[in-house]
Amino acid sequence: MAMGDVSKKASARNVAVERKNLLTVCRFSVKTLLEKYTAEPIDDSSEEFINFAAILEHILSHRFKGSGSWFDGQRSYWDYVRLACAKVPNSCISSIESMENISTSRAKGRAWVRVALMEKRLSEYIATALRDSRTTRRFYAEGAIMLREEATVLTGMLIGLGAIDFSFCLKGEALDGKSSAVIDYTPYLKFTQSYDYLSDDDDQRSVDSSTSDDSIPEHPYIPLVTDEESWSTKCRKMEQRFKIVNAQKGYLEELVRLRESQLKNTETENKRLKARLEELQSQSQQEKRELEAIVLELQEQLRSFPSTELLSVEISLDSDSQRLEGKQNGGAWCTEKDYTPSMMGLCGSLASLPSCKSLASLKSSECLVNISTENSPALSPS
Repeated sequence: MAMGDVSKKASARNVAVERKNLLTVCRFSVKTLLEKYTAEPIDDSSEEFINFAAILEHILSHRFKGSGSWFDGQRSYWDYVRLACAKVPNSCISSIESMENISTSRAKGRAWVRVALMEKRLSEYIATALRDSRTTRRFYAEGAIMLREEATVLTGMLIGLGAIDFSFCLKGEALDGKSSAVIDYTPYLKFTQSYDYLSDDDDQRSVDSSTSDDSIPEHPYIPLVTDEESWSTKCRKMEQRFKIVNAQKGYLEELVRLRESQLKNTETENKRLKARLEELQSQSQQEKRELEAIVLELQEQLRSFPSTELLSVEISLDSDSQRLEGKQNGGAWCTEKDYTPSMMGLCGSLASLPSCKSLASLKSSECLVNISTENSPALSPS
C-alpha cells in the first residue's frame, strides 16, 4: 500500500515537472518569435515557428485521453477544439473541417493552428475552449495543462503573437499528420553567466579563455586546490566558493520571500472569497425565508376563500328561496321550472307583492274586459 502511494506521488510529481517545462519552453519560444519578427511575415520555413508549433502541439496534447471508438479512430486535440470552439463567431472550424487535402485529425489540428495565427485569434480560440469546462474534462485527464490554472497563463502568452504577421501554405509536408512533433530544446539550454564578482581584478579570467590544465574550470563550483598550491590561492578560491554560495543563498531567500508574499495574497483572496460566499449564503437563506413566508401567506388566503361546492350550494339555496317567495306572493306567475338568468329579474319583479296588486287591478279594469270579450275573426262562428 505504501509503495502504491509512493508511485502515485512520483507520477504526480513527474506530471507537474512536465507541465512546468512545457510552459517554460513555450514562453521562451514566443519570446524568440517576437524577437525574430521583422517586416517580413513568418512562414513554415522559420525554425523558430516550427519549434513553437511543436511545443504548442505537445501542450494541447498533454494528458489527452487518446483514441476514441473504432468508428472515429485516433483522436487528437482537434476533436476537442472543434467542439469547444464551435460557438466562436466567424471561426475557421467549418472551413478546416471541409478541406479535402487534409484527412487526419492531427493534420487538421496543425492547419487550425496556422489559420488561427494568420487570423491573429489563437489566444481567443483557446480561451473560448477553456471556458467550456465540461468538454475540456471530457477530453483531458487529471493533471493536464488544459485543466490547470496554467492554461490561463498560456492564453496570456499567446496574445503577443497577434503583433506578428504569419503566412502559411496549407499544403505540403508541414501538415502531414503521420509525423510527430519534436521539440528542439537546444536554443533554450544556452546559459551564460558572468563571474566578474567571483575574484579580484588581477585574478579574473574570462569564460572564453583557453582551457588549459592550469586554467580554472568553468563550472561555478570551483574544486578544492591541491596541496601544491599556495595558501593565498587556496584562500582566494575558498572565497570564490563562498561568494557563489552566498549569491545562491540570496537568490533562494528572495525566492522564498516572493513565495511568501504570493501565499499571503492567496490567503487574503481566499478569505475574501470565503466572506463573500458566507454573505451570499446568508442572503440566499434570507430570501428563502421570505419566499416561505409568502407561500404560507398565499396558502392562508386560499384557505379563506369559499370553495366552489359551497358557492353552488348557496346559489341553489338562493334560487329555492326565491321560488318559495314567488309561490307565496303570486302562484300564477311562479312555476316549478327554473328561471333562466335573463328572466330572473323579471320574475322577481312580477312575483313581488306590488306587481301582483297591479296585475289584479289590471284584470278588473274595464279595458281588459273589453279586450277579452271582443270577438276575434278567428273565433267567430261560421
